[in-house]
Amino acid sequence: MRIRILLLLVSASTILLSCGGNNSETADIKAVGGKIYGGQFSFMSGEKIESLFPLSVSDVFSNRIMSQIFEPLLKIDIATMKVEPSLAESFTVSKDAKVFTLKIRKGVFFHDDECFGGKGRELKVEDVKYSLDMACAGMEENEISYLLVDKIKGAKEFNKKNKTFDIAKEGVSGIKIINSNTIEIKLKQPFVGFDKILSHNSLGIYPKEAIEKYGKEIKTHPVGTGAFSLETFNNEQIVLKRNPNYWGKDEFGNKLPFLDKVLMTYTKNKKSELLAFRKQKIDVVLEIPVEDIQDIFGSLEDAQSGKNVKHRVETEISLKMSYIAFANESKEFKDERIRKAFNLAIDKQGIIQNSLEGEGYPALNGFVPSIDTYPSDKVKGSAFNPTLAKQLLAQAGYSDGSKFPSLEIYVNTKEGSGVHKMVKGVVADLKKNLNVNLKIRLCSIQERNEAIHSGKAKIWRAGWIADYPDPENFLCLFYGGNISENDGSVVNDFKFSNKDFDKLFEKALRELDNDKRNELMVKCDQLVIDHAAVMPILTDDFIVMVNVRVKDLKTNPLQALDFSKIYIKRQR
Repeated sequence: MRIRILLLLVSASTILLSCGGNNSETADIKAVGGKIYGGQFSFMSGEKIESLFPLSVSDVFSNRIMSQIFEPLLKIDIATMKVEPSLAESFTVSKDAKVFTLKIRKGVFFHDDECFGGKGRELKVEDVKYSLDMACAGMEENEISYLLVDKIKGAKEFNKKNKTFDIAKEGVSGIKIINSNTIEIKLKQPFVGFDKILSHNSLGIYPKEAIEKYGKEIKTHPVGTGAFSLETFNNEQIVLKRNPNYWGKDEFGNKLPFLDKVLMTYTKNKKSELLAFRKQKIDVVLEIPVEDIQDIFGSLEDAQSGKNVKHRVETEISLKMSYIAFANESKEFKDERIRKAFNLAIDKQGIIQNSLEGEGYPALNGFVPSIDTYPSDKVKGSAFNPTLAKQLLAQAGYSDGSKFPSLEIYVNTKEGSGVHKMVKGVVADLKKNLNVNLKIRLCSIQERNEAIHSGKAKIWRAGWIADYPDPENFLCLFYGGNISENDGSVVNDFKFSNKDFDKLFEKALRELDNDKRNELMVKCDQLVIDHAAVMPILTDDFIVMVNVRVKDLKTNPLQALDFSKIYIKRQR
């Protein structure tokens, strides 16, 4: 993994001490290693956050806040992309990769909350079982059951019988408490990558008392063990405060976290976010479009007059695929020839060069980007071929593309954004090469998902960022077993169903040899392309701009952010 850091010292002006003030008990207290306690870290979100309940969080915007409050059993080391302990201090895997045994860390406390009478209590192994049982349940609010239901022994049966928050006391048969700090998870079949699944942020651990007190209101009353707890949640902002009882320490033995507050507000568009950064109202800008570089650097006159903010720009190749999705079972896209024609009519490289000013990498192979040892280059993608695209569309009954239904393509972004420009390029190519008319409908994630689940959306733009570095995390989107019965799942929204894919995918999950497992995953990936289940468009870099006063904010291919080790270096 390679991180390129460009340190830009474009101003001699003094940096403000804190975006939100600095009055706290920990302010300016020095720690070992030159680190400092206190201060507030501020950033913006382009999407409205509706829930901070782990099981209901399926987008990167909500995850950036939720993951500061809750912790899973394991986590991914962003430097090595390997699994390491979190709430579980250690774990073992049986030789057949069917039994995972985890030792739960002692001395971990839940946040102080009214569900405990005001004072947080220590984490128990029963909390772990309860949270995992809930993650297997079939209630509408659980959007991540696909992670566990087809893997853990007894989970599918439990899912079908438990459709509310009031789950059966005995829980899932394959999740068993061994002793006061040990839990065992038995799988239906071998799966060497199950430890990575247990690092998923939406498998954060929470207490039963919180569910009993808040019920469905748990979405705005999160109670976890993380470095921060919730202080404010309204339509304008979300504020997190330091958890003084957090168990974590840094490499010097300093008690975490260093920050007093984390403030997240909302932005109308990227330009307003950049303006807020230049005015020092926020500390970081996430996902910077190349066309806004001028707004980042400002003019030479601004620099000479000291108007610019000292900052650094960090770039990391992202494990994200941006794509156009089809409702595969709809009358519009049920015919595979139509889906293939759409894929062949798109000049991905041209869109990147002409619409995105060179920002991004065309998806020339499969749906899975390059991950560790996964040989993505063995998958043959759809090449730009407008002639063949027209022939296929004609064979499907549309010799004149204008007779193809005029559809809305749902796009969760702001007008003028990079995503918007990408989709405009796709729509233009379809018009130019197939004479097909699509109308872009800009919307929120929630509006898009509602349209998908109701069947109203036949085609939409989406992006998938790896939750953990494994091809399974991308290909599970196409597994037939992940087609939701009640349309509440965010997985396999395309309703792609292919028996050959399912057999290969299931075989890959059982395979213990990593090379053989990758070969099977490649075959699955190729089937996705061959059947044109989706239109992979591009991968890109995760680019962030950070005020130089913010230290130890690390970027990574998963686009996950950990605020627990951030500290503010106030310049005098």
